[in-house]
Amino acid sequence: MALPGVRARGWVRAANVAQRRRLSGDTGGSRSPAPGSQRAALYVHWPYCEKRCSYCNFNKYIPRGVEEAAMRRCLVTEAQTLLRLSGVRRVESVFFGGGTPSLASPSTVAAVLEAVAQKTHLPADSEVTLEANPTSAPGSRLAAFRAAGVNRLSIGLQSLDDAELQLLGRTHSASEALRTLAEARRLFPGRVSVDLMLGLPAQQVAPWLRRLRELLRLCDDHVSLYQLTLERGTALFAQVQRGALPAPDPELAAEMYQEGRTVLREAGFRQYEVSNFARNGALSTHNWTYWQCGQYLGVGPGAHGRFIPQGAGGHTREARIQTLEPDNWMKEVMLFGHGTRRHIRLGELELLEEVLAMGLRTDVGITHQHWQQFEHQLTLWDVFGASKEVKVLLEQSLLLLDHRGLRCSWEGLAVLDSLLPTLLSRLQEAWQQRPSSPVPGG
Repeated sequence: MALPGVRARGWVRAANVAQRRRLSGDTGGSRSPAPGSQRAALYVHWPYCEKRCSYCNFNKYIPRGVEEAAMRRCLVTEAQTLLRLSGVRRVESVFFGGGTPSLASPSTVAAVLEAVAQKTHLPADSEVTLEANPTSAPGSRLAAFRAAGVNRLSIGLQSLDDAELQLLGRTHSASEALRTLAEARRLFPGRVSVDLMLGLPAQQVAPWLRRLRELLRLCDDHVSLYQLTLERGTALFAQVQRGALPAPDPELAAEMYQEGRTVLREAGFRQYEVSNFARNGALSTHNWTYWQCGQYLGVGPGAHGRFIPQGAGGHTREARIQTLEPDNWMKEVMLFGHGTRRHIRLGELELLEEVLAMGLRTDVGITHQHWQQFEHQLTLWDVFGASKEVKVLLEQSLLLLDHRGLRCSWEGLAVLDSLLPTLLSRLQEAWQQRPSSPVPGG
């Protein structure tokens, strides 16, 4: 495993050895994690795309040309600066998202990983995920990313219907997507995730389920189901607004989701989060950090982060947002070492609201031990045990509150958005009624 100070190429070599060990069944040494305040996940945003999809309002840009060497230097600089400011001593996972990070050079990915390994402890078997679009990820390029330290892929497949892909403004066909998927599985066995969308205009349940079943015969061990959200300012929103396309039917979308999760369960997938399904233990370590309200650093234009700036003398978790526009972000990084546009201190109640809303997205929910890491005074029983409104949800078998903690049932997970207002309101009431803490900051 690579230790701080080891040259990054040494880390990449160690990571490749770890991949070979994993494939051979040898997991290597045991982990000795640092305290929670010294651990974090790292998200790296590559803001560029070949074109803008019709449904997308993410922070992405379609440039005439990319000064990749300058972008690489700035990503490395900001990663090192935020690691220093956070005081993080161990990075548990790295996720290259976008945009289309598979458009970046593998050398850029390697440079970021090497910089992280020099600044902190990045275990050689850490999960390193790259988002990839089929048209920008031929087999030779995927192999180069693997050699650069990537050990997990998330493929933006979205649909196996060419008409739907055209509607979404995707640059690949269904056959291209399946070729990329097959090559990815060969290079990253057991570590390939695919995204599938539902709730598109004019989409019907039966054909969508047929394509899902077809995908399950070809995919790896992780599937994400995402319902289309019509975002103002997108081409798809404009088409629906002017009547060129029918509005998505929310009842049909709900039926697709419910039927889809049933099909996935029958195929041996565990729904470990509202939109995410895994079998053979192939959960996303990186995303699990988000849902458990762990610390994460956001590097790159428009990236978000949540961490305590211990290296700068801070004691309170902050929400951080980096400057959106790439050229302005790069100027700020070159001037200040990072492009943080806003950092907001999170109050204790705000943090508990995040713990509640994010934790209930998972099938594990919020254990008593997990809750106590964030709140020492009020227990889950104190907050939710005596509430009449919560009791109704428990009686309807949408929620479970027991010796393990608070979590949604299978039925409740599908309607979490309708449960959260009641639960958040109850948390706010309990917070206002609690006795004052004798220690500043709780």
